[in-house]
Amino acid sequence: MNSFSNKKASIALTITIVVCFACSVLLLRKIDVARGPGLIRESLYISSPSALKRMSLGYTGLLADIYWTRAVQYFGSHHQRSAEEYNLLFPLLDITTTLDPKLTVAYRFGATFLTEPPPQGAGQPEKAVELVKRGIERNPYDWRLYYDLGFLQAWDLHDYLAASKTFEKGSQLPNSNPALKVLAAAYASRGGDLETSRLLWRSTYETAANEAIRQNALQHLQSMKADDDVSALEKVVEQYRVKTGSLPASFSDLISAGLLRAVPTDPTGRPYKLTADGKIQLQDPDAMPFITKGAPPHWKPKITIPKD
Repeated sequence: MNSFSNKKASIALTITIVVCFACSVLLLRKIDVARGPGLIRESLYISSPSALKRMSLGYTGLLADIYWTRAVQYFGSHHQRSAEEYNLLFPLLDITTTLDPKLTVAYRFGATFLTEPPPQGAGQPEKAVELVKRGIERNPYDWRLYYDLGFLQAWDLHDYLAASKTFEKGSQLPNSNPALKVLAAAYASRGGDLETSRLLWRSTYETAANEAIRQNALQHLQSMKADDDVSALEKVVEQYRVKTGSLPASFSDLISAGLLRAVPTDPTGRPYKLTADGKIQLQDPDAMPFITKGAPPHWKPKITIPKD
């Protein structure tokens, strides 16, 4: 009987604690909402995410929602007054994502808050990368997190090869966005890893279901080949100059000198142009808009190429 009474008392106490905790969380939420965009005090009720999780009595999702609301309000209030410091932003995001590791919105928008330079944001791109990497560890099949991390690495850290690897890994996930494979190839090229870029573009061309993506990949492959051709042909022109003391007037001179077998053509089948100053140009650079060599003066590609 004594044991039964203790059990009843224990159950009653547990229920009371749970109800009180739930009510207190809801009250805090109402206070936060009522407070609106006003300034959040530079303090945390509990600074340890793991301790807070242990004390949550299973209400981690609800408490994570509260702390995510706090993080947004904290960012908003500081942004509104053009603050130079956002000291509590990462700790708030740390608590939020520890309480609910699946709350992907906190990783994605939290990283945006962290990476923007003051006063627009915290100016902490390394913390943003840390946050999104943590999100990937906890949500390894969400391609959007790889997308976000890749751009953080490329635009904020200027680590293009790391970005390429991130995009490539994300592109291999089930139901991933085809754009990730395109981004992987593009940033491999920008980072100087041309062979990896070539392989990725070739893979994209051979496997993409979307015809526009396939054509984009083909244009990249053709442009890379044209760049290689221009470099090689200009070396041949220099060889001719060293040998004869003058520049060739046409490709016929190079053929007669045994330096070329025939008039060279670009990847689309058009003959290259040899200018009077010994430079190699493409007949139609618009057909290969991603070239970095062989374009006529003042030529601009008729596409939008993303900048950092």
